[in-house]
Amino acid sequence: MRGSTLTPPDPLAPLDLAFWNIESAEHPMHLGALGVFEADSPTAGAHAADLLAARAPAVPGLRMRIRDTWQAPTALRRPLTFGGATREPDPRFDPLDHVRLHAPATDFHARAGRLMERPLERGRPPWEAHVLPGADGGSFAVLFKFHHALADGLRALTLAAGVLDPMDLPAPRPRPERPPRGLVPDVRALPDRLRGLLSDAGRALDIGAAAALSTLDVRSTPALVAESSGTRRIAGVSVDLDDVHHVRKTTGGTVNDVLIAVVAGALRRWLDERGDGSEGVEPRALIPVSKRRPRTAHPQGNRLSGYLMRLPVGDPDPLSRLGTVRAAMDRNKDAGPGRGAGAVALLADHVPALGHRLGGPLVSGAARLWFDLLVTSVPLPSLGLRLGGHPLTEVYPLAPLARGHSLAVAVSTYRGRVHYGLVADAEAVPDLDRFAAALADEVETLLTACRP
Repeated sequence: MRGSTLTPPDPLAPLDLAFWNIESAEHPMHLGALGVFEADSPTAGAHAADLLAARAPAVPGLRMRIRDTWQAPTALRRPLTFGGATREPDPRFDPLDHVRLHAPATDFHARAGRLMERPLERGRPPWEAHVLPGADGGSFAVLFKFHHALADGLRALTLAAGVLDPMDLPAPRPRPERPPRGLVPDVRALPDRLRGLLSDAGRALDIGAAAALSTLDVRSTPALVAESSGTRRIAGVSVDLDDVHHVRKTTGGTVNDVLIAVVAGALRRWLDERGDGSEGVEPRALIPVSKRRPRTAHPQGNRLSGYLMRLPVGDPDPLSRLGTVRAAMDRNKDAGPGRGAGAVALLADHVPALGHRLGGPLVSGAARLWFDLLVTSVPLPSLGLRLGGHPLTEVYPLAPLARGHSLAVAVSTYRGRVHYGLVADAEAVPDLDRFAAALADEVETLLTACRP
């Protein structure tokens, strides 16, 4: 049985296929989120695990496995599908394979770090939910893991929301059906298609040239580079969103500009404290940009581009660092997410499926050449989320750690707080908690600098 007749196999989009093929045991390509909930009894965690298992079968996306395919190209099949993969329902889906209740934990982040090390099982739907009861009985945490080929940040949020308590949200608009495609293309559309192909080719050349130039005069730090140990450590820090808004209103720009500048300042503190030194350091930060259109886009498949910028870690003035970040982000926005060195993810569309299959191991090692640090933002609804009636109080997004990198930063805002989720190679960054503390300290530094 190859899947339900009601839900035919869906070929993976090129970027999804790239994420599926660059994965290795030392560098699993799942993203995650660690949510902390209030609890009214020591049994709240066990009840939450039962609810997650009971609700998962009703969320279609959680039943989807990824299956490698080896279709032979024919006149009726595009060669791009050869060596690809499909997303299709798993006829053997059992939610108990994916929802796991653990022993009580005193440190949610330490336990979640060990769980983030483990790759998802590729033979069944690639997601997991780990419920961690708090040792004090006053809280519990849930670690969600989703393979990046199954979901990007927005899609993962949708899947996770499907197993939380229902919320009153506006229904998404239905996606308009495409007319059936004939075997022979409409000749009237050929000029437009040709122009589109030429435009895509020109954009690809621009992106490739910009990526090559971005590797010149790199002034990074060995602290952000690591040979893979396969180990993971995670940490989180929460800061007041009102403090961030105060800095933004005083200096101009956006909340995201301030959050990125906080990362630059925290890196400076951290490098100096550990003795690596920050003078002259300008690591390249990749800032992913979602190209998904809310409520109208196809619900599956990654729609990602990105901006690439050099963080002014070596600048000792916090307001000057913020100004540099703001100017760099303004330039990126003026150019748009479809061009520039940060848009390398878009090149996945120009690679045949077999190229992703064969070139995945090589591409996975190129991240170190392209950027030094991932800084990604994950939007969350402003409404309060609950599980079994228990309110979600903290949520830390967790990004995949690319090969050759020692640290990845994800950030989200929720209920008046900013949550930074940090993922690091445990051997390369044993002092991740110090970097987390540096993030909070940098917010205070910016607040002080903004006072008259």
